[in-house]
Amino acid sequence: MTWNLKRRTLVAALGFTALASVGALSPASAAEKTFALVQINQQALFFNQMNEGAQKAADAAGVKLVIFNANNDPAAQNSAIETYIQQKVDGLAVVAIDVNGIMPAVNQAAEAGIPVVAIDAILPEGPQKAQIGVDNEKAGADMGKFFLDHIKANADGKAKVGIVGALNSFIQNIRQKGFEKTLEGVEGVSVAGVVDGQNVQDTALAAAENLITGNPDLTAIYATGEPALMGAIAAVESQGKQDSIKIFGWDLTAQAIAGIDAGYVAAVIQQDPAAMGAAAVDALKKVSEGGTVEKNIAVPVTIVTKDNVEPYRTVFK
Repeated sequence: MTWNLKRRTLVAALGFTALASVGALSPASAAEKTFALVQINQQALFFNQMNEGAQKAADAAGVKLVIFNANNDPAAQNSAIETYIQQKVDGLAVVAIDVNGIMPAVNQAAEAGIPVVAIDAILPEGPQKAQIGVDNEKAGADMGKFFLDHIKANADGKAKVGIVGALNSFIQNIRQKGFEKTLEGVEGVSVAGVVDGQNVQDTALAAAENLITGNPDLTAIYATGEPALMGAIAAVESQGKQDSIKIFGWDLTAQAIAGIDAGYVAAVIQQDPAAMGAAAVDALKKVSEGGTVEKNIAVPVTIVTKDNVEPYRTVFK
């Protein structure tokens, strides 16, 4: 496929989000910088909040931001980066689906003199200027410790837990690993298995329902991301298991808060995606102006329970 045809197909099929210019970039004034954020999808509230944080930071910095929605397609992310290189943007922020597969495009951008920062998903060693996000394995392990403390206090230390993951997500696999390692060898705790929600809510719902149906003695679910958590919540509700299954997961939503209030969602790791998006724009601005930034820019997480959920209600109405 020729470059022009490839580009026309990309723009026609996927386009840019409502927060960005639709189609190709319009020429910017000489004084205005343009940064591009290459996203995973716009289904998850997490990514939309990241977009909002990036947009606010861009507005405050006086730069233009365009956002590309890859709709869970890693090839689309690569093609989008190639398009942005041709359009000579001043910086790129990427939330990678395939952390290894995106590296040729990242290298190509760097060779073109365009600084790149990575958000959330951890890229292999390369020319990217910064990695912005959380320590996902540690946070998964922290949730594992919380889980063990919870069942010790509420279930005599016994549990059968199933995991709703996203096996196509490098970062969610790390969260799964951190959680599972914490449970290894703990007496009274068994892992029923891992089902693949593919980072899509409807798929996660079906996977969680199969997990519950196949394990009638299941007492807990760990969900590695927002679509997995939403699917697990819906599955527990649809099968009337609110009194017998506790849910632990990632990324708050209004439904998750309702589950916390109802008592069957025990804890949710809450990141700060808006802060991630803002940090990416701030880093790109500094680097594009000749400055330097820390190689790893950490954004903290909070384990949200019934005891500290109150401040989040206004965010997730």
